[in-house]
Amino acid sequence: MSLPPIVVFDLDGTLAETAPDIMHTLNVILQQEGLAALPVERARELVGAGARALIERGFKASGRPLDAQTLERLFEQFLEIYAGAVAPNSYLHDGVVEALDALTADGFVFGVCTNKPILHTRLILDAFGVTNRFAAIAGRDSYAFFKPDPRHLTMTIAEAGADPRRAVMIGDSRTDVATAKAAGIPVVCVPFGYTDVPVEDLSPDRVIQHFSALPEAVRALVPAA
Repeated sequence: MSLPPIVVFDLDGTLAETAPDIMHTLNVILQQEGLAALPVERARELVGAGARALIERGFKASGRPLDAQTLERLFEQFLEIYAGAVAPNSYLHDGVVEALDALTADGFVFGVCTNKPILHTRLILDAFGVTNRFAAIAGRDSYAFFKPDPRHLTMTIAEAGADPRRAVMIGDSRTDVATAKAAGIPVVCVPFGYTDVPVEDLSPDRVIQHFSALPEAVRALVPAA
């Protein structure tokens, strides 16, 4: 029996708008350290490389140096605070569920490959009621490797029991494009996520403006089951 084709999604900014709750948690950390809160609009340049990088970028944006010991302390605090309120203001992007339904009918299975810790990833997907839609869910700490290492993506595909020759990555950032290209897997980008440059400049295989366009984009890149 042949392995099914797979669509692997990034989470933050791709599947879902999670910036309000991520930035809220960051601002709790910044304010307890005597710094001003940052507006949620800064998420596009701050979010996307994991919580440690987010804290580092937040302090840099606030003009304060951050030593390694303090970063680790704040990182642990961030994870605890965020786990208590991962999704009160977050939501799936419009059209995601319908796109999953259409691609399921074509025989695709799905995975999530994100640099968010697996605990918070599962809590968010549970809050959205879509955890059972994914054959594999991999966070930053699921394997010994994480994006942009291509093994994060290829191991997610393997965990899902899917065909790596019929896989496509869906993302919103430089990290996602670099990961997919290193793995030799086509990548579709959404332009409404968290990126420091326009996704078109990263040369993905496709850019879609809405998830209603995802099934057609995926079918053009990956043979259906």
